Amino acid sequence: MRPVDPRLLRYAASARAFFAAGGVLALGQTATIIAFSWLVTQVIVGAIGGSPLSALLPSLGALAGVVAVRFALGWLSEYNAARGAAVVKSELRRRVLDAVTRLGPGWLGGRSSTAVGVTAGPGLDALDTYFSKYLPQLILTAIAMPLVVLTIWSQDWVSGLTVTLTLPLIPVFMILIGWATQTVQQRQFERLTRLSTAFLDVVGGLSTLTVYGRQHRQAARIREVTEEYRTQTMKVLRVSFLSGFALELAASLSVALVAVSIGVRLIDGSLGLGVGLFVLLLAPEAFLPLRNVGAQFHAAADGVAASTSVFEILDEAGATGAVSTWGAVPTEGAAGAEAVDAGLEVRGLGVRYGEAVAFAGLRASIRRGAVTAVTGPSGSGKTSFVHALLGFVPVEGRMLVGGRDVTDDPAPRPWLAWAGQRAALVEGSVLENVALGDDEPDAARARAALDLVGGAGIRLAERIDPRGGGLSGGQAQRVSSARAVYRARALDCPVVVFDEPTSALDGGTEAEFSRSLRALADEGRAVIVVSHRPAVTASADDRLVFALPEAAHPLAVAAGLPAGPLAGSPAHAAAHSPGGGVA
Repeated sequence: MRPVDPRLLRYAASARAFFAAGGVLALGQTATIIAFSWLVTQVIVGAIGGSPLSALLPSLGALAGVVAVRFALGWLSEYNAARGAAVVKSELRRRVLDAVTRLGPGWLGGRSSTAVGVTAGPGLDALDTYFSKYLPQLILTAIAMPLVVLTIWSQDWVSGLTVTLTLPLIPVFMILIGWATQTVQQRQFERLTRLSTAFLDVVGGLSTLTVYGRQHRQAARIREVTEEYRTQTMKVLRVSFLSGFALELAASLSVALVAVSIGVRLIDGSLGLGVGLFVLLLAPEAFLPLRNVGAQFHAAADGVAASTSVFEILDEAGATGAVSTWGAVPTEGAAGAEAVDAGLEVRGLGVRYGEAVAFAGLRASIRRGAVTAVTGPSGSGKTSFVHALLGFVPVEGRMLVGGRDVTDDPAPRPWLAWAGQRAALVEGSVLENVALGDDEPDAARARAALDLVGGAGIRLAERIDPRGGGLSGGQAQRVSSARAVYRARALDCPVVVFDEPTSALDGGTEAEFSRSLRALADEGRAVIVVSHRPAVTASADDRLVFALPEAAHPLAVAAGLPAGPLAGSPAHAAAHSPGGGVA
């Protein structure tokens, strides 16, 4: 295990400032260590030699000053460690969120979302001890140990040789202990992930488990995982205590060898008291940083085990750039002002999940100022089409908005507003949910967006609890739809996508929502609505119908759609749109 993963410096630029400040502080601490030993030696030798107190006062005053400076440097080192841990954790969490956004639901669907949440949450908290205990000692070791050893060599080569020969004993013990520590620490982190995942899964499905009488079995499962975590934690503590004892023993024996050598030479007069005492005071300081590094190795293993999972996510996403923000300014040609009437054009668009083909070869032109209904049976590729627009999945082919290629645009895409199948609400007011991501929510715009989608009876000040509760299913869906309208108007998005927006609405409200889609399209936007509801598809101007072709993979969809307003080849024609196009 590497003490410092190079990816830490790549993904957390603030860590570089931590190491730079730590190096300066370590250099200052080393100077105070040497100065303290030298001043103490001068005072003791002077006192033994019969020097009056007045002659010792300057050295005593300097000694008090060195002690104060050393205390201040120690406090600054702790402050630097605490601040470094907080800033690095924050930066890594932002990057993880950005990476998950880049990877999209397709990637997250193959993993436990709870495990990812534990990694980015409690997992990264392990960096606190890593930064506060291990890394400061590692920096101090790299700077203080060679300087102290060189100082000892300059005063007494015999002691310098003894220290140089015995110092490697500690790294040997550290390597042996490190292998055991890394293994048990990794297992402990895995147990923590399992425990957190099991607990959150049970809490999320508790109502279903209770109805079917299975809640007691899940309680037994949580007890079993908790016991595993407790056992693994005790193993980590045993290894930590044993490692500390072994390193203390090795360092004590090494210092004892130096002390015996100095004592023998002081008796026979071959070594002066001043030199002997100075070297004897410095000898423990040569071993102390390295000994502390070994003692804190379990903290390093804990932090590295936690951060490794984060780095794997970031490596997979290639998230080395800056984190995007909701209010990103559209690049030239992305906004509606420069878009042509074609709105959204797809050329040979396709999505694959490994060997499975969601759809392929899709060619269509979706008009601005029109409502386009995307229909088809489940599994035909409708959701994958939406994910392709959002940039959540790798795609084949190209997508153009207003003639500009937007296939590889990073998220969030300023030309697109979207409301998903499920109303993902966050804790806060309705206004904060409608204007999600806007640093300065516009209450008037939010009110207009809610009114447009049939949410006139929903108050902007209405509170939503941490679980997204406080609203009915239909109200939550309208808040989600209003969020897309708000974004479309705030960023002047030329394309707006609604994924099953009326699944929780009654017939009357559904008809009202269809009129809202028409009003949004009249603003000059290409409105795309994915729906199985006949009333919604019947009110659309155009239809893009996905189909399951015969003798094909169940995830495949009809391809080969030539250019034109939703025109398709007769072999794959599934439905005629009111506007005359075929999909």
